[in-house]
Amino acid sequence: MTVDYDAPRPRPAGDTDDGLAALTIRRSVGQDGAVDVDDTTETFRSSDLDFADEELAVPVIPMRSDEFRCERCFLVHHRNQLADRSVADRTGVRLCRECA
Repeated sequence: MTVDYDAPRPRPAGDTDDGLAALTIRRSVGQDGAVDVDDTTETFRSSDLDFADEELAVPVIPMRSDEFRCERCFLVHHRNQLADRSVADRTGVRLCRECA
């Protein structure tokens, strides 16, 4: 079944079009200027945390022969992400396609 998206849509039941003036009046009446403050939140203090004895266990993988490091974003990319040689020859730096 095909749907004509340009055809006018029926209004939902109970939907009234009050116009811009009625909407601005309704909006201004509903706001009293009071700020709602949540007193139940606790403050975060970084002094409560102690990571001095934590050890990071991240394996470091050396760059492979088919990878390069972009000299602008410093990310390691595969060599198929290397920008055109004309860009590298002109500037003398190795850039990825996103940075070029």
